[in-house]
Amino acid sequence: MRLIPDHDVDLFLNGLHDQAFKIFGAHLLRNENNEIYATEYTVYAPNAKEVRLISSFNNYEGWKNVLTKIHYQGIYRIEIPGNHEWAVYKYEIYTFDHKVLVKSDPFAYFAEVRPSTGSKVYDIDHYEWSDQNWFYEKKKVYKEPLLIYEVHIGSWMRKFGEFKQYNELADDLIKHVLNHGFTHVEFLPVYEYPLDDSWGYQGTGYFAATSRYGSPKDYMYLIDRLHQAGIGVIMDWVLGHICKDSHGLSYFDGSPLYEFNDAKRRENITWGTNNLDFSKGITRSFMLSALTFWMDYFHIDGYRIDAVSYLIYYLGNKEEGVNHDAINFLRQLSYHLFGKDDRFLFMAEDSTDYPQVTHPVDVGGIGFNYKWNMGFMNDVLRYFKEDSIHRKYHHDKITFGLVYAFNEQFVLPFSHDEVVHMKGSLVNKMPGDYWQKLANWRLLLTLWMTHPGKKLLFMGQEFASFSEWAFRKELDWHLLDIQAHQEQNRFFKDLALVYRHHDALFQYDHHPKGFKWIVADDKDQSLFAFARFSDDEVLIIILNMTPNVHQTYDIGVPRAGRYQEILNSDKAIYHGSDQFNGTQLHTKKGDRNGFKYYIQPKVGPFAGIILQFKK
Repeated sequence: MRLIPDHDVDLFLNGLHDQAFKIFGAHLLRNENNEIYATEYTVYAPNAKEVRLISSFNNYEGWKNVLTKIHYQGIYRIEIPGNHEWAVYKYEIYTFDHKVLVKSDPFAYFAEVRPSTGSKVYDIDHYEWSDQNWFYEKKKVYKEPLLIYEVHIGSWMRKFGEFKQYNELADDLIKHVLNHGFTHVEFLPVYEYPLDDSWGYQGTGYFAATSRYGSPKDYMYLIDRLHQAGIGVIMDWVLGHICKDSHGLSYFDGSPLYEFNDAKRRENITWGTNNLDFSKGITRSFMLSALTFWMDYFHIDGYRIDAVSYLIYYLGNKEEGVNHDAINFLRQLSYHLFGKDDRFLFMAEDSTDYPQVTHPVDVGGIGFNYKWNMGFMNDVLRYFKEDSIHRKYHHDKITFGLVYAFNEQFVLPFSHDEVVHMKGSLVNKMPGDYWQKLANWRLLLTLWMTHPGKKLLFMGQEFASFSEWAFRKELDWHLLDIQAHQEQNRFFKDLALVYRHHDALFQYDHHPKGFKWIVADDKDQSLFAFARFSDDEVLIIILNMTPNVHQTYDIGVPRAGRYQEILNSDKAIYHGSDQFNGTQLHTKKGDRNGFKYYIQPKVGPFAGIILQFKK
């Protein structure tokens, strides 16, 4: 039986091991001829009196296969002759207080399909990747377009009402993503979890692609195909808390092994989970290894870390104090992930005002390179829910975001959280009749796409789905058979095309030199205008938040010359009233909005207009 070097044990216990999955879990052992001669099982359970293996090959009778304690710190191992690939197994953990716990393997690469909870022996190696060009060509995104499509695999598209497998999704998903101009796909958690209703946010197997949708190599295939098509892949990840299900990581050996010992800090009442304690080296090594694993074995391009407020503050509450252990671990992660790939995306879903979340560690930051702008999302959606006649009283909901827009590097999210639990879809949040709802939806997306910050949109919102997200069924694809929704979908595609091909909309997302208000104080007419700049381009964006039509509206501009309308959300092809600027607008001399020149565009009802300066 193989022993574990003391060096590896020390790294693991001190929170410095980034490949603990190579020590623990089930591994197929091969001889010099690459033939599998045995299967090895290793588990860490320092508070166990005895550990037994129960499996499909021993009729789930643990007395037949008792693990040996190979290290005094509590590491147990057994080596059994033969190839156990696909065998189902768990550990029976006998505690000193006479309890018997039946646990899945925390380091398993695969699991049974729910509601069964056993781990499976799986050969994670030997997938032949074909995405070399992706890693050779991909760039840092700071001055590039970043348009993320957030996807729940189980409800994006189904097959006869049942889940499609990872590999079955590839063709349709790639075609859809490319047709809509998205640069990346962000999957809701795909590591193993017991309950469909949690959407993956209460996990039990952090090294196992959920078996709901196929095998781990099926998921590798999907990512491989996305990369070959030039599409990046981001994984949603819950770092701070774990599921309480009895077979999972919680109280793994009868003690709060990875979570807080203190009950108050351990109990996450909001989600009914246990909070992890990052003062413990084993907790840090576990998560450091898990995040490394998906980079190495699945070629992941980024992580979105859920509920960062619960990592920054104990219990997510500022009054409970700063959780310095968790913050220091985030900094450790940042060094590690960017050391492996400096083009990586490390994004925080953070609702706090804690400073320097997206600043580098070496200047005192936490080390994320992006943060979800929850303030933008909340303010803008509250504004758009108001009837247009009342919007003048909420004018600051649009302007306030620019006060802090460059303090962090932001992603502007319209995520799954905004379209569930009776909140309504994006289009159904809009006031007015059917026509006005669609017009407001186009206007909302114009603001979102032209505002400083990278973009994230949840699936279904790209064709103005009226139903809020229901995870037990697929998206309402039948809406694309209706002309009005075909027109909304065409608008989104055209808007994304403008975004992708005009660097004024992304080159200086994180610097004030890329943005300037032109009209920010016309509360009575609820009209806004601003300029976006790149080194080579000037765009003017006009947003009319009311149904009023302006045959001319004076807009100050930074340069004299001609301005060409390149997108107007009120065009008839988008189900609008067709009030647009068909000819180029020539500047006139005169002081307007602090500029020496101005133009007089026609502005239609609920119109979002993008004008390009022509040299």
